[in-house]
Amino acid sequence: MLIPQKDRKAIYQYLFQEGVMVAKKDFNAPKHQDVDVSNLYVIKALQSLASREYVKVQFSWLYYYYFLTDKGIEYLREYLHLPQEIVPKTHIKTQKSIPRGNFRGERRDGENRGQRDEYRRRDKEGASGNFNPSFRGGAGRGRAQNQQ
Repeated sequence: MLIPQKDRKAIYQYLFQEGVMVAKKDFNAPKHQDVDVSNLYVIKALQSLASREYVKVQFSWLYYYYFLTDKGIEYLREYLHLPQEIVPKTHIKTQKSIPRGNFRGERRDGENRGQRDEYRRRDKEGASGNFNPSFRGGAGRGRAQNQQ
């Protein structure tokens, strides 16, 4: 399919910038949701890249998902005349912060330790002296209740 040069360049620039691209399987859509070109142009341009193994394609629920490969990064870098320092967003490593304490923001070795230890001691002592449960047999599970 013949795709205008400015549209092909816009598609390749967006793909290289993000590292991934999503296209709905709607060949009659006038515009793509991310790039200002026809949706058919996006699908066909990326289909061409997929045939040369520059992108990996995953299809699910009427959407094409395109993932840029290392071979594709090199090709687009050469096609768009970009230096080696520029990489797609999917290849940029982010630093993760290490959370301190548990998920409630409390530290286990802090002030709550005394309350926790007191609760455990109370639990080991058992029930209080006036606790006297009574059980009535025969109620439930299909057995008839005793008549008094």
